Amino acid sequence: MNLRTDVKHFLCKVEDGIATIVLDRPERKNPLTFDSYAELRDWFRDLHYVDDVKAVIFSSNGGNFSSGGDVHDIIGPLTKMNMKELLAFTRMTGDLVKAMVNCGKPVIAAVDGICVGAGAIIAMASDLRIATPEAKCAYLFSRVGLAGCDMGACAMLPRIIGQGRAAELLYTGRAMSAQEGSDWGFYNSVVPAEELSDAALKLASRIGLGPNFGNMITKTMLAQEWSMSIEQAIEAEAQAQAICMQTADFERAYKAFVAKEKPIFEGD
Repeated sequence: MNLRTDVKHFLCKVEDGIATIVLDRPERKNPLTFDSYAELRDWFRDLHYVDDVKAVIFSSNGGNFSSGGDVHDIIGPLTKMNMKELLAFTRMTGDLVKAMVNCGKPVIAAVDGICVGAGAIIAMASDLRIATPEAKCAYLFSRVGLAGCDMGACAMLPRIIGQGRAAELLYTGRAMSAQEGSDWGFYNSVVPAEELSDAALKLASRIGLGPNFGNMITKTMLAQEWSMSIEQAIEAEAQAQAICMQTADFERAYKAFVAKEKPIFEGD
């Protein structure tokens, strides 16, 4: 299956096995709409079946990552919906996070400037995060009269930065600075804005040189082991690693080691 790049509600390109996507409304700090939510969900769902993409970069555009749900295109209409319609919307947004978690490819968020609301959720749902010093990440839901438990935030954010820190951000809606994000382990690194794209591409390319099937298994187990006991996790990893030991990439790595060469993985 070939990855679809003719998308309508965001920008997408694929080069050398690395897919880069950005929201494309920089004049409004890249808000999400009903359509972009749905198309991103479907794109990440399709990604699971694509073999020629090894990693994804969800990048910033025009100095900002995303301002979250569009006030006029989403927030306004939501105030006029009934409960059934509202639940359909919140389930759709949650499905985007599930699609990112289950897409089988490592996702890197390259965060510059504003990264709030659903934008902060997308960064949170990514596997790795790189930021600029100007990055401001905020879970704004309490500031618009909602709960902080949106799109999996109460489950995922504490696992990244700790329960107390996550609770503060979710209760207050205040912005987490790039320095805080780095100190707390939310960001893997902080780089100058002019280096953000290159840093994300360098990391994605490094991951892409690894065993594609093995990376998929790693991502799968990182998600699934949240709900396992230690005993269950050890057994699940034993089975997962045994599967990986049947791949050609495992044999390639052995032969390269014996020949004192660097292995070239092909993902099978």
